[in-house]
Amino acid sequence: MDKWFNVGKIVNTHGIKGEVRVVSTTDFPEQRYKAGNMLYLFMPKSTNPIELTVKNHRSHKNFELLTFEGLENINEVEKFRDGILKVPESQLGDLEEDEFYFHEIIGCVVITEDGEEIGKITEVLTPGANDVWTVKGKGGKEVYIPYIHDVVKKVNVKEKKVIIKPMEGLLS
Repeated sequence: MDKWFNVGKIVNTHGIKGEVRVVSTTDFPEQRYKAGNMLYLFMPKSTNPIELTVKNHRSHKNFELLTFEGLENINEVEKFRDGILKVPESQLGDLEEDEFYFHEIIGCVVITEDGEEIGKITEVLTPGANDVWTVKGKGGKEVYIPYIHDVVKKVNVKEKKVIIKPMEGLLS
């Protein structure tokens, strides 16, 4: 049984030629949405995924626009709205050193170099130049940790631990 990973959500159609608008949740849109790649669409209230082969991909504003082989008009793809696009674990590629998949980071405990536990990573934000990790601390307070070498000193995804050196003002 494969473990599945979200790569995007179909939020609407685009035009009349079968293009769908996707809010992407992958760090690798060029790789995931490459022509010929297989994606699996999980619709709400359905347990069986629909296999889709990417025909074309382009970015437009804050969305990824996709067309799928054999689906060339709006009537064939309208029903895909609100579906989640996923890939099986077997399609995850190897990463470079110091690169991680979101699912590996979420749930890690963040600890300072001095041994103070800050909390658990609950979300990974991708606002621009670097990722930002949302850490839910004691009492529900959220702390935002930039994923930069000056702050994040060690990541151990097997032990689910991240060691940081907080910059001045980061934890206050």
